[in-house]
Amino acid sequence: MALGSWRTGEQGAAAARRRVSALGLDPGLVGQAGPLLASADEAVLRVVDAQYGGILADAASVLVVCRQWTRRAGAVTAGGTTVDVRLSRAIPRWAVTALHPARPGPAVSSLPPAARKVLDDSRIGLPPAARADVRSGHIHTSVLEAMLRLADTYRMNLSVIRSGHPLDVFGTSRPSDHPRGLAFDVWQINGRSVVDSATPRRLIESFMRDAAAVGSYNVGGPELPSGAGAGQFFSDPTHHDHVHVGFRS
Repeated sequence: MALGSWRTGEQGAAAARRRVSALGLDPGLVGQAGPLLASADEAVLRVVDAQYGGILADAASVLVVCRQWTRRAGAVTAGGTTVDVRLSRAIPRWAVTALHPARPGPAVSSLPPAARKVLDDSRIGLPPAARADVRSGHIHTSVLEAMLRLADTYRMNLSVIRSGHPLDVFGTSRPSDHPRGLAFDVWQINGRSVVDSATPRRLIESFMRDAAAVGSYNVGGPELPSGAGAGQFFSDPTHHDHVHVGFRS
């Protein structure tokens, strides 16, 4: 928030460093803010969702999904991004060590039909970086078609598709499916947050089973579906707050 929101007269890197320092954080993080520190007279940032990209005993990745509104010469522009925030264990609290904003790439002039349908489907909530991922043409058709089939049954809000996610499965050297355009994460199903203990388990289990049924080989969530064995499903602390849906191709 300190990096992405400011009033008139408080724009620019120097002012951002002062805001970050006032929070007891490293002002050097300002140099990693990327699109959050846009050239604008004013800005307001809202965090849509924050989920784990990975959690270990002494390090973590938190994927912060943001929307941002900037004002230049009276004109307001809506935007935003997803930032992979890296943390390390420290006392009295975990310390932010690095920021990795999403880099979706430019939009292509011609998209496959499935991509256009995903962008137009009101039942598929796409934050700014995820929408830019689809527009970039780098998301596999299998992933797009799976989203559309799931949207026949569910309203879902996605957090991450391709950009803004760690390149490797956190804490390993194994490439993640996300940067290859072969996975997406869902943080909210039918208006219910996956992380909320009040969300019915049957809803999350149903979504996970249906994600497997539309072709995902690797469905992760807060718990294994009842009766599920090893194979398509997994659960771990990283996925207590979202459902991961991955594809081979």
